[in-house]
Amino acid sequence: MKGLKSDTEIINQIFEHIDLGTTDLGEEVWKEPVENYTSQKRFDEEISLLRRLPVAFAPSTALPDKGSYIARPVAGVPIIVVRDKSKKLRAFRNACRHRGKTLVEGEGKTSVFRCRYHGWAYGIDGSLQHIPHEAGFPDLDKGCHGLTPIHEVTEQGGLVYVCIEDPIDQGALGNMPQLIKDDQQIFDYTVSSQAFNWKLNIEATMEGYHIKPTHKETFYPYGYDNLNVVETFGRNSRITFPFRRIEDLRSTSEEKRDIAGKVTYVYSVFPNCNVAYLSNHISVQISEPISPTETQYFWYRLGKVSGVETEKDIERMKKDARFVSEIGLDEDFEVIAGIQEGLKSGGNTHFTYGLYEKAIAHFLKNLTDLIKR
Repeated sequence: MKGLKSDTEIINQIFEHIDLGTTDLGEEVWKEPVENYTSQKRFDEEISLLRRLPVAFAPSTALPDKGSYIARPVAGVPIIVVRDKSKKLRAFRNACRHRGKTLVEGEGKTSVFRCRYHGWAYGIDGSLQHIPHEAGFPDLDKGCHGLTPIHEVTEQGGLVYVCIEDPIDQGALGNMPQLIKDDQQIFDYTVSSQAFNWKLNIEATMEGYHIKPTHKETFYPYGYDNLNVVETFGRNSRITFPFRRIEDLRSTSEEKRDIAGKVTYVYSVFPNCNVAYLSNHISVQISEPISPTETQYFWYRLGKVSGVETEKDIERMKKDARFVSEIGLDEDFEVIAGIQEGLKSGGNTHFTYGLYEKAIAHFLKNLTDLIKR
């Protein structure tokens, strides 16, 4: 993967940290104003930025066939992403050109988008195909009344990205590695909401400093206290969380070592997506900011290996997903909700991110730099 260490290099770095009692460190302490987690002004600036960046929308495998579509908001803008007849992705603002009603919700497969208000119908290429009682619109040019496209939709590394408006950051995806293969299957998809700022949960996935105190009886018994390999590439990062069972590789020659099941790789895809390689599945989490204190999560869970074939495989993945989401993440969410509540106390003017929180500092610095533009 371009710009990232090989599995062998990661294993050797982890062994060095275990032996020396160390972890990867950042180069600076970052101080983030707490108002950036509550301020409507700052929230509006972040939403404006998200509309001008390529942001992850879904795994490519969530749109497998011609006519497959997903409709949901991105940075507050309702959009539709659909595969046309040539299986090319297209993305439109989700609004009828007659009276503006949203055309579809959720996901599905169709050959036509038909408005339930007056029946105007659009092809999956966005063209206006039918107006009931068309004589009532004598001067209307159908060619000028197709669905309104967003600036861009693209696929890279197994993810679909959308950019609503003219991008502020050209070439942002230039170094994105292959994260998901075309034949990896989605076995679960959920949507949920939480009453805290969209950045807080993203930050929780970027460091292992909290693992022992927050996950003392869940994740910590299988892992380490504050031991991570942290890599940045472009505006993105990859954080490696090793399991204690990586010690099994000590007696194996380097060329025969297999890192699978020995670490969790968490890719932070700037600005609001995490792709986690867990023990038996891959989790893709996309954070949609709703307000300064509310976030909606779109969660895809996929098979870790290509071609899920047996019920036993699926059940093993579901068990892994339940452990991560129903136990570990509930602990994270409880703590994060406490952070949001604690902001009301006025006890802090800023958060202090130390050298153990390198990836968070990288994330916030890039976010701040882009907003300043």
